[in-house]
Amino acid sequence: MYVILTSKPGEFTTEINGDLRPVEAYDYLFYGHRKAHFVIAELLADGTKVRVVEEATKIVNTVPTKFLPKFETVEKAYDELKHLTTFGQMGTVLNKVDAG
Repeated sequence: MYVILTSKPGEFTTEINGDLRPVEAYDYLFYGHRKAHFVIAELLADGTKVRVVEEATKIVNTVPTKFLPKFETVEKAYDELKHLTTFGQMGTVLNKVDAG
């Protein structure tokens, strides 16, 4: 199963741990400005939790992946990501980057 992890520059970062394997990553550009970073990650274990760190306060929240939408394939996760980031004729782009 796969999940989509989101980070927003200046707001929060979602950290990948050993129970997640990053497969693909994308920067979301809105009229050329980076608004978010998405990682499609494979779930390697049940009960996985991800850390979400608020950048301004450094507050850490641990979120169980059971609350995240799951996708059977990378392609289905990407299709959902594309659907979530497309707004008619607006200037939105998913720019593939290194998932490393």
